[in-house]
Amino acid sequence: MFSRLCIIWVSLLMLLPLPARTSARPFLRGHVDSAKLQAQPFYESKADTLETRVTERNQRLYDSIASKTHRKAVPRMLYRLFFVQPRLDSTAATGGIYDETRLLAPYAGKIIGNIQIEQEPPFSPDGNWLERTANKLHAPTRERIIRRDLLFKSGQRFDPELVVRSQQLLLSRSYISDTDISIRVDPVDTTRIDIILHTRDSWTISIDAAVYSEKRTMVGLTDGNILGTGTRFKVETNFRRNDFTYGGNVVGYEIPNLLGSFFSFEVEGGRNFYEDILRIGVRKEFLKPTDYEVGMTVSNMRTKEYFIERDSSELVKNLNFDLWGGWSKQLPSLRSSLFLTGRYNHGRFSERPEVAADYNPSLHDHDDLLTGVGLYRERLFSTNMVYGFGIKEYVAAGYKAEVVSGYTWGEFDNSLYLGIGFRTGGFKPFGYLMGGFTLGSHIDHSTGAWNRSAVDVDVLWFSNLLGVRRNRIRQFLALNYTQGWNRKRGYNESIGFTNENGLQALDEYAIGSNRMVLNTETVMFTPIQPWGFRFAFFGFLDAGTLGYSPNPFKNSGFATFGLGLRIKNERLIFGTFQIRLGMAVGKGGLVDSDWFSLSNSKHFSEYRFRPTRPEIVGFN
Repeated sequence: MFSRLCIIWVSLLMLLPLPARTSARPFLRGHVDSAKLQAQPFYESKADTLETRVTERNQRLYDSIASKTHRKAVPRMLYRLFFVQPRLDSTAATGGIYDETRLLAPYAGKIIGNIQIEQEPPFSPDGNWLERTANKLHAPTRERIIRRDLLFKSGQRFDPELVVRSQQLLLSRSYISDTDISIRVDPVDTTRIDIILHTRDSWTISIDAAVYSEKRTMVGLTDGNILGTGTRFKVETNFRRNDFTYGGNVVGYEIPNLLGSFFSFEVEGGRNFYEDILRIGVRKEFLKPTDYEVGMTVSNMRTKEYFIERDSSELVKNLNFDLWGGWSKQLPSLRSSLFLTGRYNHGRFSERPEVAADYNPSLHDHDDLLTGVGLYRERLFSTNMVYGFGIKEYVAAGYKAEVVSGYTWGEFDNSLYLGIGFRTGGFKPFGYLMGGFTLGSHIDHSTGAWNRSAVDVDVLWFSNLLGVRRNRIRQFLALNYTQGWNRKRGYNESIGFTNENGLQALDEYAIGSNRMVLNTETVMFTPIQPWGFRFAFFGFLDAGTLGYSPNPFKNSGFATFGLGLRIKNERLIFGTFQIRLGMAVGKGGLVDSDWFSLSNSKHFSEYRFRPTRPEIVGFN
């Protein structure tokens, strides 16, 4: 019965009409004429005339209210308090997909002259009193901090891809909420161009809180842009909420781009009741098609780990040293990059539960040496209302194919490791479609037996943006299939439903070695935005199976459904605030459900195709 319900639900999804792509102006400002706009490769429908009429009628109403309230102080204050002024930024866009690399192609090869930075505060200078006060308290990001994230310099030849990647890198910083560029051709020398980079800061001070089991509570303070330097500092204080027993502090510090080298540095240390944390890391990631990556982390952690087989938690203390590096070279003939990566990981446990040759292998002392080789191509497209609520976002299209091999020196035995992975994705007329898999296994070099094997398959689809009056609707679908065989016993040798791959409203205990999850979600982005807070309503229906049978439809089946609300201000460093109602059912009827939830989370993860350090495929 459960399998039939899954098939019926997927069939209904396939029968849904495909939403038409809505049109929107490109994010580039000025000095880009309409002829160049024709270079865009994506499909755009005619303007939404119904929305245009509604917008014009509403604008006349707002203009009338503004003129009548402008004469006196109190009505003027109330108007500024309850009405938001239009903002000339990408938050006004409606989900169009833009290939900015292609749009900028006519300027390729020209010499870059002056690079001008134009910065805007987090909130509108003409906003209400709270926004104006926040702007005054905000420390603007220093111009040199923005310039150090640029992959291009004056005097170099203009490369459209590097300009787009620079904007994506800036948007990945917590202290930048929006970016845009203008290109101006030198009227005297047409082989030279000037670049104007427009940025908008984020409000980066936030207060955090969390409630854990055993009456543990955490409150924290974070500043993601100390004195405008781009550095991040956080402090968390822990206590028991019944008697306010002090549980220790955790302090963290991060520099995202150390001295303009594109190396990030982070350190975190402290105590959380019985947990001790000390972690130091430095790394540089792949940023360009021809580039290099290098990184190192040292950690000494005493944490409470969850053992799914026993449904209990125990303390584990681990000293770990991780070193990795990589190199990539663009191959123009293949329009791809060849990459080679390597990694060495050293782990020693001084506190752990019982271990044996076939028990708790993830807690064995080990030394791993891995290498990876493959091809990848990644192209960035700008849009909005996918992972965020209206800001300019970059979604990656391309592919990555990789083979990973290596050797593990274990506490009880040694083994070879072999893994492969492939992922591809891009925009289609019916939306964005991405799919991929990873497969890996340890091989006993003395017997040739394959053990601790795992395969993980992911598919993600989201529709084009559908306009309904002033609302925007997008449909999301994600499928995950994970299976393990020849697994041992103990920690990380069985699998359960997780926050990443699970059912939203399920609170039932279940484990296995074979998991299949289908998540569907419909999100309606509303035009409601008091004080810049945006509202999105969502409804979801998830279905999944979990157990030890190789046939997923013979395992325990569950389904959850419900609805909720997400609230987000893209100018704030705060995450998305989510309110969710839901219930869960199984093959036998109603099961333990997470009926009501308040959380700070996002609905789907972002995917990239750039290579990273080699990984051993396991359960997650």
